[in-house]
Amino acid sequence: MNITSDKPSGYRYGAGKVAKSVTFYCAAPNASSVHLVGDFNRWNPASHPMRRRVDGWWFIEVQLTHGHHRYRFLVDDKPVLDPQGTGIARNERNEQVSLLAVS
Repeated sequence: MNITSDKPSGYRYGAGKVAKSVTFYCAAPNASSVHLVGDFNRWNPASHPMRRRVDGWWFIEVQLTHGHHRYRFLVDDKPVLDPQGTGIARNERNEQVSLLAVS
């Protein structure tokens, strides 16, 4: 079988190039909207609105590459850290954000 590729010769697939499906959950039963913002979407709430489940949890599935990602939830436009995150970091504005390690 002949396989053609537009990749340069010697190109190797690296873990940083492979996306992995990650599901985020946020408990906000009284919220009218929840968005996921992070370094992976340039902190743009419009790009990742979360969906509400009947039990009050919000969720979204996002494709993320290997490495560490900074993020937080916007619950009714107010920033909220993720208690299930890997840790806490700072964004470019020196605000606290959640940290997630994707392997």
